[in-house]
Amino acid sequence: MKAVIIPAFGEPEVLKVQEFAEPQPGAGQVVIRVAYAGVNYAETMLRRGGHHQVSLPIVPGLEVAGYVHALGDGVEGLYVGQMVAAFTGMGGYAELVLAPAALTIPFDGVELATAAGFPTIVPTAYDMLVNLARIRKGESVLIHAAAGGVGTIAGQIARELGASQVIGTVGSERKIEYARAFGYDHVLIRDGYESAVRELTGGRGVDVVLESTGEPVRSQSLKLLAPFGRLVIFGSASGDLDNPLGIPREPGAFLAESKSIMGYSIGNLSQSAPELLSATFRQSLELVKSSRVRIDIADILPLEQVSEAHRRLESRDSTGKLILHVS
Repeated sequence: MKAVIIPAFGEPEVLKVQEFAEPQPGAGQVVIRVAYAGVNYAETMLRRGGHHQVSLPIVPGLEVAGYVHALGDGVEGLYVGQMVAAFTGMGGYAELVLAPAALTIPFDGVELATAAGFPTIVPTAYDMLVNLARIRKGESVLIHAAAGGVGTIAGQIARELGASQVIGTVGSERKIEYARAFGYDHVLIRDGYESAVRELTGGRGVDVVLESTGEPVRSQSLKLLAPFGRLVIFGSASGDLDNPLGIPREPGAFLAESKSIMGYSIGNLSQSAPELLSATFRQSLELVKSSRVRIDIADILPLEQVSEAHRRLESRDSTGKLILHVS
């Protein structure tokens, strides 16, 4: 089978397509014949060496959609040939991939390319707003990177949950109109957004912030929280490896002002509590199937153009979700 490997850390050009032996499923595992694989910013960080615990070479890829190819012992509710999407955690840029059965979900009635964009961004947005921040009807939400994969989904879910104000930030004027189509009341340029947020909220601040860019946006967001506000951190695109958890340098303010800092990692959750993530898959999938949440596939590139997909994500000029066509 063909698969993309990271043989050495570096720029997008290090990604190579090679031949590998077919994987065999263990107990509780599924082998999926991949039709499409999602591309995520976390995979570009992996390629650059942002995860020091990883041994090379390695096949990246957090999520796929395709057909069940083989089942391991003890797997129930799935059958060979069934159309599925899965959170793989690793190995998705390949014609065949192992996935936990608990995180493999039937995906009938939705196009395969769209299904490949589901397992990472939709459960992440849902978990952060519903199970972590526990947003209530009438609360306000600030979502950074509103035109990205998670941002486009989170805006829609916040609106679905009855948020009174859904505010987004983007990195360029070009992305403003695009982001507005995904549930946002206001979309602001990230440079200088703080004063606009204060004005929009009458000086009170926002109840929930979703943030994955790192400093200085992280500390700025903390200052913009209303009393009992929740800052949810789910990444660090700025690559601050000296502060991998992304905790602001001066946490005293949130202690004194009754604010909370929360963290979310779908990768760690898939290992520590797959049953919780499996429940989120089922719940958030209903939003997609009922068309209450739309996954916007910005482009589909062949597997051999994986380096170009990474370049686009790292340029910070992309919108929506990028997908690789595998087979």
